[in-house]
Amino acid sequence: MRDATRKELTYAESVNRALRRAMTDDPTTLLFGEDVAIPGGVFGVTKGLRKMFGDRVFDTPISESAILGGAVGAALVGRRPIVEIMWADFALVAFDQIVNQAANVRYINRGTLTAPLTIRTQQGNGPGACAQHSQNLEALFAHIPGLEVCMPATHQDAHDLLLAAIASDDPTIVIENRNLYHTTRQPVTLDGPIPIPGGAATRRSGTDLTIATWGAIQHKVLDAAEQLDRDHGISVEVIDMRWLRPLDIDTVAKSVERTGVLAVVHEAHQFAGLGAEVLASIAELGIATRRPPIRIATPDARIPAAPSLLQAVVPGTDTIVNRVRTLMESPVSAL
Repeated sequence: MRDATRKELTYAESVNRALRRAMTDDPTTLLFGEDVAIPGGVFGVTKGLRKMFGDRVFDTPISESAILGGAVGAALVGRRPIVEIMWADFALVAFDQIVNQAANVRYINRGTLTAPLTIRTQQGNGPGACAQHSQNLEALFAHIPGLEVCMPATHQDAHDLLLAAIASDDPTIVIENRNLYHTTRQPVTLDGPIPIPGGAATRRSGTDLTIATWGAIQHKVLDAAEQLDRDHGISVEVIDMRWLRPLDIDTVAKSVERTGVLAVVHEAHQFAGLGAEVLASIAELGIATRRPPIRIATPDARIPAAPSLLQAVVPGTDTIVNRVRTLMESPVSAL
């Protein structure tokens, strides 16, 4: 076991250090995708890895089907590939390789073969991204049995969850967010134990309301929680789901049993999003709530390119504050 160290890193550097550790520790790992090697990644996340690991890091043609097909094949013959799909939107081109091939490997071979591959991608909204570079597709991936899915929102999770994904013997999708890559620097613990997939994290304790969230919008939720507490006396507990498959409902359930109120906030479209799964799971457990649970999410509209229109569509801090205030002012049900 290495001695753990702490370094001030950006989110992107945290991902890079996780990749560096995985490739150093395990010679069966490969890293490939469009522009990940010589250019160092379109967002600079894989910078320097080609120089460190040589031909184990290589660029591919612009073909997501070939990238994912090659990853499945490499995994089946004993390698542990890590592939990058620049935007989650582009993974739809290779959905057959993900859903029909990678996710089914264990089942169709009676457990004798596995496909330990990791798909790194990023999603989320930003000015000018428009409809084909802005979709939040985590619900599509999490719907498929056989896949593991996570969305790290902190620098530490960007490091740790990626290592957990690479170490897993099942195909795992790690969904990052480009808006987090090069913002702040934060202390990140390196060389610690590699976690196993699964488990939510409580980011803020509270007594009046539970908010379950994931991805980059979590930071808006935390800002809203501070504002609600400071200006309106509403104490909000914030739970970062982190792993969407497996989904840790137990942590949410224990919180809602204490607070009696539940909201789910996500950046993806509301209809058939994972927020509905969280709410339904809590309802099926028979946990009574004082107020009706709500979802705060992007409405069913294509994402506009104009920044002003984007701000109007995607939930921001003010939207979260206003929806929670309205919820907390609604009539109280007897528990």
